[in-house]
Amino acid sequence: MTDKENAPIMKSMNKSAHMQKPSDSKPPIVMQELPSMPSLLGKAAFKSGTYALGDQLPGLSTQINSLVINPQHLHAYQELCGFKSSETLPATYLHMLGFPLFLKILIQQDFPMRAMGQVHLRNQISVLHQFDIRQPIDMTAAIGNSVLTSRGLEWNIDVSARVDKQVVWTGESVFLHRCKTGVPRKAVAPIRREGEPLNWWVDADIGRRYARVSGDYNPIHLTDITAKLFGFKQAIAHGMWTKARCLAALDQQIPTEGYSVDVTFHRPLFLPSQVLFYSQQLEGKQQFSLFNQTAEQAHLEGSIT
Repeated sequence: MTDKENAPIMKSMNKSAHMQKPSDSKPPIVMQELPSMPSLLGKAAFKSGTYALGDQLPGLSTQINSLVINPQHLHAYQELCGFKSSETLPATYLHMLGFPLFLKILIQQDFPMRAMGQVHLRNQISVLHQFDIRQPIDMTAAIGNSVLTSRGLEWNIDVSARVDKQVVWTGESVFLHRCKTGVPRKAVAPIRREGEPLNWWVDADIGRRYARVSGDYNPIHLTDITAKLFGFKQAIAHGMWTKARCLAALDQQIPTEGYSVDVTFHRPLFLPSQVLFYSQQLEGKQQFSLFNQTAEQAHLEGSIT
């Protein structure tokens, strides 16, 4: 899977378009422990696709119970993304922890698309309740709705985390499968950036460092040589690291629970890079964006509500 390469098709799934639900749900694939990410990525690299326009996506889901957070792993993640070390989970942490649940769905033979090359367009995370990180967590991931757009099929993976049978966290990731659809292209609103930005330098090795913590050793993030094999001129940062880094910069303004973070990924962040981080309180939301050094191209934009 890759992050958004060009300007987005739409800010959100077009409500007027025909939204398609997945086929009848199948029994979830229950895992006793999180599988090895390198093993999953290896299988994903050779997973073929048979999607035809209009196909209904299968009702696939995965599940793991009694997942326990390793405090050392949490602190390593916090340090890597710029958060202060604490027992409060960054909003993005459970997404990273549950990413093997995503990949397990994508490598199933009845998943009709190639696993590699799915473009991560948007991500929404809701932190509903704080909990003691020593408590076991039950997580599920499932294919959600899909819709045809001008650039292909947009489709969801929905994830939830429960503690003591209470939903404490949810996530929705929207991906793009590129294909010809005949749907007209729609104009998008310009991306807002106001005030004086923070200037960040993103190191060339951030993809490898994030991979060591997350297990996401997708070759497009590791080196220029491996990224070029998949059509990128240089290695690119993980989109979810970029989102986490933005949230870390706003950490003092984010409540501990009862909030959502929405992000749209625009252009890839090539490594290394100088970037500009903008944030402002507007229309009852904390809005933020990340641009290239000249402030001409946006890497992402988001809001906290």
